[in-house]
Amino acid sequence: MTTARFGVSIEERLLKRFDRIIGNKGCRNRSEAIRDLIRDHLVSEQWEAGTEEMAGTITLVYSHDTRELTDTLTDIQHHYHAAVVSTTHIHLDGHNCLEVLIVRGKGGEIRKIADRLIGTKGVIHGKLTLTTTGQGMG
Repeated sequence: MTTARFGVSIEERLLKRFDRIIGNKGCRNRSEAIRDLIRDHLVSEQWEAGTEEMAGTITLVYSHDTRELTDTLTDIQHHYHAAVVSTTHIHLDGHNCLEVLIVRGKGGEIRKIADRLIGTKGVIHGKLTLTTTGQGMG
């Protein structure tokens, strides 16, 4: 892979803020930080398109006391078994559970699964996090 060099003109005040942020994140230098920003934007574009192979997590918090909720969530996961790679379930307290699903598939399909799970009556909070599979990100 060939590396290209280019210059960037940026206001000094903005650059100082950028340097502070990347220092807090542990980036070694500006080039590394800019590469991370570009990759993040490319992943967002893949997600928006919905047609690229993506990987991600769906995180759910819910009360297991909600009638038939665990059965409903399990049924939805079984319906999309090809995309659900793994699940982890932990008990947060005597009533609340945290479930994390690792998913893989087309971005649009994963979004549909997440919407169904998160939108299920009784789910207190849910979040979808998508990322790249690494293919074509170089």
